[in-house]
Amino acid sequence: MTALRTPDDRFAGLPGFDHEPSYVDVEARGIPPLRMHYVDAGPQDGPVALLLHGQPTWSYAYRTVIDVLTAAGMRVIAPDNIGYGRSDKLTEATDYTFVRHVEWLTSLVTRLDLADVTLVVQDWGGPLGLSVLARHPQRFARVVATNTILHTCDPALAGLLTWPHHGVGDDRVLHAETLLDYVSFYQRAPDITPSFFLDAVAGPLPADVLAAYDAPFPDRTYKAGLRHMIALVPLTRNDPGAKIGRATMGALEQWERPFLTAYSDGDPATAGWDHVFRSRIPGAQGMPHRVISGAGHFVQEQRGEELGEIVVEFVRATS
Repeated sequence: MTALRTPDDRFAGLPGFDHEPSYVDVEARGIPPLRMHYVDAGPQDGPVALLLHGQPTWSYAYRTVIDVLTAAGMRVIAPDNIGYGRSDKLTEATDYTFVRHVEWLTSLVTRLDLADVTLVVQDWGGPLGLSVLARHPQRFARVVATNTILHTCDPALAGLLTWPHHGVGDDRVLHAETLLDYVSFYQRAPDITPSFFLDAVAGPLPADVLAAYDAPFPDRTYKAGLRHMIALVPLTRNDPGAKIGRATMGALEQWERPFLTAYSDGDPATAGWDHVFRSRIPGAQGMPHRVISGAGHFVQEQRGEELGEIVVEFVRATS
């Protein structure tokens, strides 16, 4: 096993992101301990918000959300998944598995001894972070979900999602062609550049912001995790990630603490999942669910301040 660390000078002078790095060693089965980076901002005795990013971003995506939360007196923990940001990057793609990503984040939560946590998840932050919650529900007080899904391939999802992603009968599956195009592109493209996707979906963005999204990846040797995460999208009910997703949904169907959806109005990849969560999770009943207007998939980039204000209001209303 080989792990790389992005040189610190790659992160110098990033616009709107001057947080001192913090690190913790995390563990997953079959892999020696790795160094995970996280932002630790705001008062240490404030209510904790755990902000989990997706693919192909890193904690930088939450920079304006962090500013709003810390100004409101909250302590923010915003980690970079292994393979992203300032965290260690394994060079062998198959060393990254769905269960290991869950275990690395679980290790972060337990080693930092986080409690009474407000979990904020977007994109892959949902499948991973909600699976951590399913393992340690006592550590979490509430959830804010934005533009995320659970990989279950559940046939009951038929007709509920803009991008279908579910089983049909006993031996077939139905997927949006766009999803399959995205999965195949990530495996076949000679190189992957995060800023390309950010600019296409959330742009046009300033050149220095685009450069910040690319900063963790000096060259292709650092990108195994970035590329392979899309290969972990479960496409059948037999996939290990789909089994994790179903177990996580089962836990959420018993979750009675506050659960808020705050999806944007311009993200077909996750559209419909807000309604799924609201209908299946007891803690989502009667909550002031929100729709964030004028944003696509990367809602933190396009409406970060608004998302931050939603989180602050939710925490105050449910504390």
